[in-house]
Amino acid sequence: MDTGDVLASLGVEGATAAAHALSLPAEAYGNDAQLEVMWAMKAYNHAEVYFNLISSVDPKFLKLTKSDDMIYTKFREDFPDFDIKILDPELLKSPEAKEKWRPFCNHFEHLVEDFNYGTLLRLDCEKDYTEENTIFATRIQFFAIEIARNREGYNSVVYNTSAKTKRQKKEQS
Repeated sequence: MDTGDVLASLGVEGATAAAHALSLPAEAYGNDAQLEVMWAMKAYNHAEVYFNLISSVDPKFLKLTKSDDMIYTKFREDFPDFDIKILDPELLKSPEAKEKWRPFCNHFEHLVEDFNYGTLLRLDCEKDYTEENTIFATRIQFFAIEIARNREGYNSVVYNTSAKTKRQKKEQS
């Protein structure tokens, strides 16, 4: 089902209630299945918008936050050799990795809104979001890795592939 259809089916009151529920801290909830679905839809919508953005605009010119320069600098200081082209989930999720990421993430607690919210992150930057190519990460991890991918030219493949497809369609019509 299209996420737009789901949101439309909620109506104004339902959508307002969902927005309010999503703004509350996680501690306010147990394991509510409906809430998990809303979080998944929000994460999916974010991923879809982001992928459409890097498909339409040269990623080298994108600014994702007002703190992009700071995030990128700190990321490359803390993770100078981190391979951002194809992510190894163990370097994000293992107990050792979490210990290394924690100070980095907490550094942005008051600088980046919702720095620790769950976000979908592509493992291989040359591919779209799919079940096999997606990992759940914090928002600041998403920003750090995607800002680096944009600045270092890795996301240009997505943009160039999309631009080439659009040119070919235009030439055929």
